[in-house]
Amino acid sequence: MATQDELKQAVAWAAVEYVADRVPSGSIVGVGTGSTANFFIDALARLKDRIGATVASSEATRRRLAGHGLRVLDLNEVTSMPVYVDGADEITPRLEMVKGGGGALTREKIVAAVADQFVCVCDESKLVARLGKFPLPVEVIPMARDYVAREIAKLGGQPRLREGFVTDNGNLILDVHGWQIADPAGLETTLDGIVGVVTNGLFARRGADLLLLATPAGVRQIGK
Repeated sequence: MATQDELKQAVAWAAVEYVADRVPSGSIVGVGTGSTANFFIDALARLKDRIGATVASSEATRRRLAGHGLRVLDLNEVTSMPVYVDGADEITPRLEMVKGGGGALTREKIVAAVADQFVCVCDESKLVARLGKFPLPVEVIPMARDYVAREIAKLGGQPRLREGFVTDNGNLILDVHGWQIADPAGLETTLDGIVGVVTNGLFARRGADLLLLATPAGVRQIGK
């Protein structure tokens, strides 16, 4: 039986093969944050002579990319990006996701918005019929922490401050427990409408375009 790290390595290599086959030489590649994304970064280093540059979704990712000699651009320098590769904490067969376990959800959502295609890389443990088992991260302006928590509680969620954590943007994370999310896009919109919320970890209005899913039998493709 393959370990979880072996599955993550397998799907990371599948993503690099996808980039090599589908993305024109000299293109800019957006790169996510987290353990699976780290495996992807390590594998992507093999392509650094044909990758024009990268865009990082977090400071940790930027450091790892630069450490491999990959050029990293600020997103404001980029006008087009064919692909963004990132993991997820949960994903449905409809390619709706919960992300932000690593706290980089806002930058991840911004980079994903610029990319033509979002390729999600996961092991099979992340595929779920309905989102909600993994606590939903919500990034909040510090002065709005308690207000946002009260508003989330009115919606039936159980928000908990992520202790000792500050995002790359200088904000806080509320991890919301107790939800089975029947309408991810609707809840995403509702949460973003609360004053003081920067964004939330639901990627439903703009979900993944392609899921590369690592299983013991090999890497499956779901989507385009």
